Amino acid sequence: MIQAAEHGSETPSARQQVVLDAVLDLIVEGGDQLTMDAVARRASCSKETLYKWYRDRDGLLRATVQWQASRVRAGRYDGQPLDVATLRDSLKGFAANWLQVIVGPTSIALNRIAIGHAASGRSNLGGIVLANGRFTIGERLKPLLEAGRAAGLLGFDDSETAFRTFFGLVGRDIQIRLLLGDALALSAAEIDHDAETAVDQFLALYGQARSHPNS
Repeated sequence: MIQAAEHGSETPSARQQVVLDAVLDLIVEGGDQLTMDAVARRASCSKETLYKWYRDRDGLLRATVQWQASRVRAGRYDGQPLDVATLRDSLKGFAANWLQVIVGPTSIALNRIAIGHAASGRSNLGGIVLANGRFTIGERLKPLLEAGRAAGLLGFDDSETAFRTFFGLVGRDIQIRLLLGDALALSAAEIDHDAETAVDQFLALYGQARSHPNS
């Protein structure tokens, strides 16, 4: 979750959410031409407030990436004992949610900028996106995978390897195609179908489902 600069809360305040959404809108509209002045104008706040909350442009970008990544949730798992149906539903919820995020213009624009910065060494935005995107999402889902293993529903030695497999089955070539300009459009029904297919494939590889796990 995002670490907000205000009051030490784990989620940004309503006012900060306006700022972070303004940053995302500006990135989609103008790519890499993001300035603190432009953000302040779009969000109707002062630059002094931005610097107080985020210190500098990198801090603002880091918070923005965290805010974008927070849209990806690990299904409906709440830490309770798992059965097969709950595990499948939670995995599918994560897969569909993540696909919805990565096919959107915001994710595409943000990742294109991060790749450019990583290649040129212009800033650490690539590292910020990696740490607060892919790695954070992995840490968000791995407790579900480990709970599935503890319940005897999944079999694997390493949760990171299992997550990478699931991540690959869900994303396939979709993100790279979008980043390279493919006009790929997925409907809600297609996303739901792709998510279900990825879960089926993952459970075919790692599933050890038992009809009566307590027997």
